[in-house]
Amino acid sequence: MTGSLARRARHERVLLLLPVVLLLALVVGVPALRVVLLGFTRTELADGVVSSWAGLATHARTFADGRFLSALRNTAVFTSLSVSLEVTLGMALALLLDRSFRGRGALRAVVLVPWALPTSVMALAWAWIFHDTFGMANDLLSRLGLIEAPVAWLARPATAMAALVVADAWKTTPFVALILLAGLQAVPSEVLEAARVDGAGSWQRFRRITLPLLVPSLVVATLFRSIQAWGAFDIVYVMTGGGPGGSTETLSLYAFQSWFRYLDFGYGAAIAVQGMLVALLLAAVVVKLASRRETA
Repeated sequence: MTGSLARRARHERVLLLLPVVLLLALVVGVPALRVVLLGFTRTELADGVVSSWAGLATHARTFADGRFLSALRNTAVFTSLSVSLEVTLGMALALLLDRSFRGRGALRAVVLVPWALPTSVMALAWAWIFHDTFGMANDLLSRLGLIEAPVAWLARPATAMAALVVADAWKTTPFVALILLAGLQAVPSEVLEAARVDGAGSWQRFRRITLPLLVPSLVVATLFRSIQAWGAFDIVYVMTGGGPGGSTETLSLYAFQSWFRYLDFGYGAAIAVQGMLVALLLAAVVVKLASRRETA
């Protein structure tokens, strides 16, 4: 009886998700499939030789392209650093907002302001904050005596990537906190109170009760933010433009440059499709690990 109810619940979830899946297949899947299938079309090359593998050669070209590999590495670094920071800060913020105190509602509303701002506007503001001459970051650090000379944050590879991560975390940490706060609201207060009566401290209650019950929310937040960070474009384009020396160029920015700057449409499409495939692979791994933990 229990097994049939579980199967019925799974079928209902699939039916509810079916319209979204069909929409994504139409908007994303069909164009991506068209780009991939271009590899099997017959294309006449400049020397008159007809090749049926021109499109596949375009995809294979990425593996010998040092700029593509650098963009892939930059995207992976940006995604891992920003998502890790956002989940950590989001957890702390969610625990704070879950407490009862005067003005909690107003604070919850204020916290969401960075997330509501357009990314391009926010990125422009952070670019000015990290400006080496007029930026507030250098001024504040100088007043605190932490630096003796202005730091060119956006002109050095390491500091430019760090600036992007800080700006992205400032904007999207409220999104993670909102998801985790919803998960915290679902934790039964009776269980926490019983653990407190049994002598469990705050850390023990969090580690043994709250955190395990928050795993589904953590998976959702990590999955959403990983996909969004992997496709980061506007924040990089506005703050650094991929510089200095391509040290912050992401796959999305490289695909954009190939399309609109170099007019290499086929190669730009190949970069975008391969970036999408890697994102889907990462999402599949996260979902698989989460499902294994639920069935364990």
